Amino acid sequence: MKVKRLIGAFVAGAAISCSALAQETTLRLVSAFPENGVYVKHLLQWVQKVNAEGKGNVQINFIGGPKAVPTFEVGNAVKTGVVDMALATGAFYTNVMPEADFLKLTEIPVTEQRKNGAFDYINKVWNEKGNMVYLARMVEHQPFHLYLNKKIDKPDLSGLKIRITPVYRDFFQALGANVITTAPGELYTALERGVVDGYGWPIGGIFDLNWHEKTKFRVDPGFYDAEVSIIVNLDTWKKLRPQQREFLQKQALALEAQNEATWRKYAADETARQEKAGIQTIRFDEAQARAYRAKAYEAGWASALKTSPEHAAKMKALFAK
Repeated sequence: MKVKRLIGAFVAGAAISCSALAQETTLRLVSAFPENGVYVKHLLQWVQKVNAEGKGNVQINFIGGPKAVPTFEVGNAVKTGVVDMALATGAFYTNVMPEADFLKLTEIPVTEQRKNGAFDYINKVWNEKGNMVYLARMVEHQPFHLYLNKKIDKPDLSGLKIRITPVYRDFFQALGANVITTAPGELYTALERGVVDGYGWPIGGIFDLNWHEKTKFRVDPGFYDAEVSIIVNLDTWKKLRPQQREFLQKQALALEAQNEATWRKYAADETARQEKAGIQTIRFDEAQARAYRAKAYEAGWASALKTSPEHAAKMKALFAK
C-alpha cells in the first residue's frame, strides 16, 4: 500500500509539473543592434531577470542580433510574427510605419509619457499600423550628436558629406549637408577613405564600433533623444493569459525605472571617454546653439507632419515639455 501511495503521489506531482509547464509561454526575442553593444548587454540582464522571476509563467528566448534577423527587417519580423519580440529603435522600422521615427522627438521621459497619454497614443498607432505592442522604452537621456572630421565654426554643413539614417536626414539637409546612407558596418571604412566627413550618432556607442579611431570632433549641443524600445507582436500579446501580460508589464516598468540612473551616467561616462580618446568638442555661441537645436526639432516635426499629419500633430502635443 505504501508503494502504491508513493507511486500515486509521484504521478500526481508529475501531472501538476506538466500542467505548469504547459502554462509556461516562451517568447522569441531578437535585437536590431549588434550583440556586443551596450544596449543588448543591458537587455540581456533584463531577460535574465524575467526568466528567473517568470518560471512556469513566461520565458524569453534571445535568438540573437542582426545575424539572426537583419537590422532593417526586424520591425517587419515582429509585425508578421516571425519573432515575438524585438529590441529596436523606431528609425529601423519606418518601412513598417513612418510614425516609428517620431519617437526621437520626445522631450519628456517615459515615466511622464505614461502619465500624460503619450504612451497610450503610441500604442494605439503601433497596434493599428504595426500589429505591435510598444512594451517599454529601454533607452533615453541619450542625445544625438554630429561627429565630424572637419572643423566647423557655425551650424553650416554646406559642402560636407554626412552619413545619415532617417533620424537626422531632414535636419542635416536643412543645414546644407550632402547626405549619404550606409549600413553602420560600412561607416568605419567610409570615414577612413574620406567617403564621408562625418555622421550622426547618439552620445554612446561609437567605441563599440571603433568609430572613435576615425573621429576628430563632436558638435555640441546634442539634439533629439535616442529611443530604443521593446516591441511585441500584437497577436502574440493577445494570446497571452492576463497574468502573463500583467507580469510582462510589471517587468517593463522595472526596466524603465532604471533609465534615469543608468543612461544619464552612461552619457556622462561616454562624454568623458570621448574627450580622453582625443575627440574635440565644437561648441557654438549661445545664440547659435539655441538656433541649432531649435532647427533640429523644426526639421523633425516638419517632416513628421508632412508624412503623417494626424498622428504627428497629436504626438507633437504629447511629446513636448
